[in-house]
Amino acid sequence: MISEKDVRYIAGLSRIHLRDEEIESLTKDLENILHYVKKLEKLDIAHVNPTSHVLPLKNVYREDTITPSLQQSEALRISGETSKGSFKVPKVIE
Repeated sequence: MISEKDVRYIAGLSRIHLRDEEIESLTKDLENILHYVKKLEKLDIAHVNPTSHVLPLKNVYREDTITPSLQQSEALRISGETSKGSFKVPKVIE
C-alpha cells in the first residue's frame, strides 16, 4: 500500500516539487502500478526464455569492403597550414 507520505518522501528524494492534487493523483497511480505488478507476479513464466528485446533483432553489419582512401599529400593540400607531414592548428590548451 502506497501512502501520500511515501509519495512525498520519494518526491523529496527525487527533488520533485508536487502540489497536493498531484500527490493524491500519483498515490493512486503508484497504487495501480503495484497492483498490476502483483498480477504479473502470479504468471507462470517457467517456460519463457529470457530476452534482451521484445522483437527478434540481431546486429546487421554492412559488408566490409576496401575502398580507396585519401592520400596524405591530398589531405594536407586542403589544409591551411602543415608541419612535418601533419596538420598545423592553433594551440588551444595552455
